[in-house]
Amino acid sequence: MRICDPEQLAAMVPDGATVAVPPSRSGAAMVVTRALISCGVRDLHLIAIPTSGIQADMLIGAGCVGVMEAAGVTLDEFGQAPAFVSAVRAGTIRLKDSTCPALVSALQAGEKGIPFLPMRGLIGSDLLEHRPDYRVIDNPMADGGDPIVLLPAIRPDFALFHAPLADRSGNVWIGSARELMTMAHASMATLVTVERFTDTDLMADPVRASGTIPALYVSAVAEATLGAWPLGLDGVYEPDTTALAAYAAGGAIWQTPASE
Repeated sequence: MRICDPEQLAAMVPDGATVAVPPSRSGAAMVVTRALISCGVRDLHLIAIPTSGIQADMLIGAGCVGVMEAAGVTLDEFGQAPAFVSAVRAGTIRLKDSTCPALVSALQAGEKGIPFLPMRGLIGSDLLEHRPDYRVIDNPMADGGDPIVLLPAIRPDFALFHAPLADRSGNVWIGSARELMTMAHASMATLVTVERFTDTDLMADPVRASGTIPALYVSAVAEATLGAWPLGLDGVYEPDTTALAAYAAGGAIWQTPASE
């Protein structure tokens, strides 16, 4: 595990990498998002677990994304994600549409090291017409015809997220945002920004240990106060609704208040 700064985290992500990001409510690493834009990364395959918002929209608007795989990309109460909508309409990104359960299930397959996971809920959906990698077979455990969908495992090159706390060994406390644990388990490398470091061993803390990703699954950590801004971080700070509304109105890219 390496301790570095957000710009060094961004430099670890090469063009064409597959990057898993969490929903806006669960700790989007916005400071690294701006660093990725600044360093000019291109052709990312961005996978939302299972949705994304301003993080994906900024990367798309800056020309960093080649493929967007998600169950949805919106600015929530602030409306549509403008760069995402424009890119889909113009055909400048490839959209791999999915559903929340399908993305989580496919990530769980990656976490378990298995090639696919069966799921029944997509049967009857026109999504199957647009996702040839979602294969329908007859359930081999049934006596008669019983179709079921096989979802290919998702094994991202990188998981990227922001969390409240890490210790000096690289253990990262995520609290109740359990999707971050699955992302770290399934990905080849995990890049994390945190609000602060603690000298306490989080894995030895009986209160925090169950919500802590062990350093074994963490590749690099950077300290970044307000690292999720303008999004919020559960239990730490609320979203900056003024900044989010301004983005929705004009699509500007800006620095955090602390760096202005």
